[in-house]
Amino acid sequence: MTLMNTAGLSEEQRMMRDGVLDLLSRHLPWENVRKMDEAREFPHEAYNALAEAGYLGIFYPEELGGMGGSHKDIAVFLETLGYYYTGIAQAVTTTAIYAGMHVAKFGSAELKKTIVPRIISGQVKLALAMSEPGTGSDVAGIKTTAVREGNEFVLNGNKVWITCAHVADYLVAIVKTDPTARHRGISTLLVDARSPGVTIRPLAMLGRRTTHANEVFFDNVRVPAGNLIGGESEAWKNIMKCLGLERMGLAAISAGHCFKITEYARDYARQRIQFGQPISEFQVIQHKLVDMLIMAETARQSVYRVAELLDAGLPAVTETSIAKIVCTENNFRCADIGLQVLGGAGYSMEYDMQMFFRDSRVGPIGGGSSEIQRNVIAKQLDL
Repeated sequence: MTLMNTAGLSEEQRMMRDGVLDLLSRHLPWENVRKMDEAREFPHEAYNALAEAGYLGIFYPEELGGMGGSHKDIAVFLETLGYYYTGIAQAVTTTAIYAGMHVAKFGSAELKKTIVPRIISGQVKLALAMSEPGTGSDVAGIKTTAVREGNEFVLNGNKVWITCAHVADYLVAIVKTDPTARHRGISTLLVDARSPGVTIRPLAMLGRRTTHANEVFFDNVRVPAGNLIGGESEAWKNIMKCLGLERMGLAAISAGHCFKITEYARDYARQRIQFGQPISEFQVIQHKLVDMLIMAETARQSVYRVAELLDAGLPAVTETSIAKIVCTENNFRCADIGLQVLGGAGYSMEYDMQMFFRDSRVGPIGGGSSEIQRNVIAKQLDL
């Protein structure tokens, strides 16, 4: 029995959730997830199936060929993906939100017409190339340069921790077009990942192995000036405009994962016999499982609150940062408690809890760390 109920969802949202779970059960059966995690294999079949079913259109307006989904629709969709498997959720959001939204919101009419329909159909995948070895949270301090030469930009630099770059057809690269400025000197370029001078090196990560991070090198990479996304030196304000959806997406995935972990720990506790009875009958275990469910439901409520605010056209800066903190930190705490419930089995690679634990840990780090989110909230408090 699933603990992630459908209370508060519309009939269409319930149907979407059921449809997504059914599709994933067929194209990404759970016994394959562990094998793919160990092999660090991208979930191509499931990704393509979601695209063919039209689900990637939920993120984009109808005028770009999408479904024009609301923020609540997107939250339900990503929560469902996170519940089934965080790897497929990250595969989708990397292309559709983190990189794709820059094209959809700020790209030229030609770029939108060329790229967005191919994102929706699953024909192309994107990755956001922003972090660098010396600049993670300090985006304004990036060192990768893009020098204008006629009708082209020439890129040189190094990016790191770039999720899914190894399967990307295009990289949405955040670069310095004015090295003398900080945030006022950065721009966004759409880079063909197969261009001469682009080198992508996979990195061995603790978790999320099927959608792992990569290092990217640009060595005199030539990019058509028409691939500039937004105006030159306008990347900073455009990045800020994408953060609400990005943070809500990360929060939704983590909320769904909380429910998955809680169910897994509950089912194990019902079967594990100690002192002549299932450990689920011991109050100490019951309270751990209850605490996990409280964290899951609290996470979910924070996501839906943000979705309502964003659908109302409000910036929800504080609320999105709170949701990102609450959901990702609750996700890791759920996994930690769940591992304790399983005891030795939780610490064993033979059970899925170790994968849940590894996959959850990136939440408070990536997409704007918990520390950065607290800085954002402090600023909103005029501190």
